[in-house]
Amino acid sequence: MANQPLTSKAGFGSDVVVDMLQALGIEFVALNPGASYRGLHDSFVNYSGGKPEMILCNHEEIAVSIAHGYARAAGKPMAAAVHNIVGLLHATNSIYNAWLDQAGMLILGGTGPVATELRRPYIDWIHTALVQGNAVRDFVKWDDQPASVESIIDSMLRAYQLITTAPYGPAYLCFDAGLQESTLEAPPTIPDVTMFERATPPSADPAALAKAADMLAGARNPVAVVDYLGNDYAVGGVIRLAESLGMAVIDMGDLFNFPSDHPLNLTTAATELLSEADVVLSINSYDLEQALSTTDRTSRLPIPGIPSGAQVIDISLRGYAVRAWGQTYGKLYPLNVNITADPGGAANALADLIAERGAIAGADERAARHGAHHAELRQAALDQALGSIKDGRITRQYLGLQTWEAIKGYDWVLCDRDLRGRAALRTWDVRHAYQYQGTEKSGLGNAYARSMGVALANRGTGRLNVNFQPDGDLLFTTSALWTAAHHNIPLLSVMHNNRSYNNDYIHQVEVAHHRDRPAENAVVGIDINTPNVDFATVARGFGVHSEGPIEKPEDLLPAIQRAAEYVAREGKPALVDVITTR
Repeated sequence: MANQPLTSKAGFGSDVVVDMLQALGIEFVALNPGASYRGLHDSFVNYSGGKPEMILCNHEEIAVSIAHGYARAAGKPMAAAVHNIVGLLHATNSIYNAWLDQAGMLILGGTGPVATELRRPYIDWIHTALVQGNAVRDFVKWDDQPASVESIIDSMLRAYQLITTAPYGPAYLCFDAGLQESTLEAPPTIPDVTMFERATPPSADPAALAKAADMLAGARNPVAVVDYLGNDYAVGGVIRLAESLGMAVIDMGDLFNFPSDHPLNLTTAATELLSEADVVLSINSYDLEQALSTTDRTSRLPIPGIPSGAQVIDISLRGYAVRAWGQTYGKLYPLNVNITADPGGAANALADLIAERGAIAGADERAARHGAHHAELRQAALDQALGSIKDGRITRQYLGLQTWEAIKGYDWVLCDRDLRGRAALRTWDVRHAYQYQGTEKSGLGNAYARSMGVALANRGTGRLNVNFQPDGDLLFTTSALWTAAHHNIPLLSVMHNNRSYNNDYIHQVEVAHHRDRPAENAVVGIDINTPNVDFATVARGFGVHSEGPIEKPEDLLPAIQRAAEYVAREGKPALVDVITTR
C-alpha cells in the first residue's frame, strides 16, 4: 500500500530540496561550499536535522568522486553539491569519470538569479549561464534547472528515477539562488516517492536466448568475457553457466565479475583463450573491440583476438548509453546474437536453459583442462611476486602479495583499481561482489576520493577498506586526505609510489624506440622527483596516520599490518608510503 503524501514544513525554497533528498533516502551530500547555493547550505545546517550528513571537501572534484565511489559500494546514490559555473567546471573530470563508470548520483548546483532584476552587478552576472547544464549535458543522464518550487519536486523525482535505472549515471540539477532563498507562502506537498520507482529492467528475448544456448552447447572452445556485473546474483548466473559448459571466463576488471580463485577464471590467459575460441559470450562488456582484440602499442591499432569464424554473442545495455559527443561506446562489432537486456537476469536465464539440457558434451574435459591451467597461472603469479625483489627493491607484484598477507584475515574491500597488470588480484581470493569495487575507468585524481566513497558506504560495518594509491594520482587531489581525517573515513591506502607518471613513461619509451631516439630521455617531464614527495609526511600534515616511506622489502609487511590494525581499531584513515620500482 502506498504511503500518504506529506505536507512539508519548509519555509524557504531550499528547504524543499532537503525534503526531497530525505524522501528519496539520500544519506550523504559531499560538498565544497559556495555562495550560489548558500540557501541550500543553510537548509542542510538548520533545517535538515543532520540528514543528509554533509561531507566537507576542499575541491569539487573530490566531492563528486566520493559520491561516485559511494554509489558503487552502496548500490544507491548520494549527492554532491558544487558551486555555480566555477564549481561545476572544477567537477567536470569527476563527472565524466562517473559517466564512464556508470555510477548514479545527484549533483546539485546553484546559479545566480535568472531574473536579471534580482542580480547584483558583476558577481551575479558572471555566475549565471544559459543554462549551466550545457557544460556537462553530454556526459550526464539528465540535467535540469527548475523554475518553481513545484518543479523542484518533479525534477528531483525524475533525476532519481533516471540515475537508478541501468545503465546508471549522474544527473545535474541547478537551483536558482533566488528560488532557493524565496520565502514560501504555503508549504508544498511532498509526494510518496515509492509511487515513482524506477522501471523494471528489460528481459532478454526468449528466441535470442535459445539461439545463444544452442551455440554455447555445441561449442568446442566457448569463452566468456564479463564486465560490470558487480552483484552476486549476476555473477552467480555466470558461475552456473561456466560450470555447466566447462567454459573459461575472462574478467575485464570493472567491479566484481567472477571469483578470482575459481578454476575457470583464466583472465590472465585471455589472449591465448580468445585465439582458440569458436564461440564467445560477452556479458556487459564496455567495449567489445577492446574485449576481443589486442592493441599494437606503437601504431595504436587493434589486432583481432579471435578467429575469423568465431561466433559472438553479446548481452548488454550498452546501446542505452550512446551519446553523440563522448564516443565512449566503442566501435560497432559484428555479432551473431545481439541481446539488449539486463545482464544479470539474462545470464541466469541462459544458465537455466543450459541446465535443462543435462550434461554438455566435452564440458568435463574442458573444466579439467582449464582448472589445471588456472592453478599453473596462480602459482606462477605467486612465484613471480616472491622472486621479483632480488635486487632489494619493492615491485608492484610484491606490494600486492604483501598487502594480501596483511589484510586477508580481515573482512576486506578493495576500493579502487588493482595494481598495473592486475598484480594484486592474481594472488588474492575475491569471492563476493562487495570485496572488489575497482574499475579500469579511473582518471587521474580520482582514486583516493572514489575510495573514500566506498569506505564511507562501509563505515560502521567493520570492513577494512583498502586502496592501492598511485603517487601521481594523489598529487591531483591531495587535500582529500583532510576530508578522510575530518570525517573519520576508515580507509587504508597503500601507496604504489614509483615517483613517476609511469603509464606515460611507457608510452614515451615506445615512441623513442619507434623514432630511433634515446629511450633514456623518456623520464624527462615524466618522473616526480627532485624533490621526492614524502607522502607519509604529507598525510600526517592532514591528520592521517601514516607509515613510511618504506623502501626495503623486509619492512613492508610490518608497516601495512600496523596501518591495517590502526584503521580497524580506530575507524580512521591510514596511509603507507611505499617506494616501488616502475
